[in-house]
Amino acid sequence: MINHVVLFKLKDYPAEEKLAIIAELKAMLLGLKDKIAELKHIEVGENYELNSKSYDMALLSHFESVADLDVYRVHPEHLKVVKRIGETTEARAAVDFNF
Repeated sequence: MINHVVLFKLKDYPAEEKLAIIAELKAMLLGLKDKIAELKHIEVGENYELNSKSYDMALLSHFESVADLDVYRVHPEHLKVVKRIGETTEARAAVDFNF
């Protein structure tokens, strides 16, 4: 199994707008579970400290293989979410590992 972990830092938004964007991105990411068969598990969470210098959101997803992760990366539904994430974030960090 491959564990795909991504952290997101949103651009500087007012608190209410930041919460709305987090909710939007979370819903979009979680919605991928029903659209991409290779995605076996997904969790999305937001940092409980809204104004932290840390990342604002985390994505944890599982895939059976690197090949399945590669399918996910280029899937049109995933790319729609990637586009929106690119519009709203200033930084991203990712790691993929076997577990």
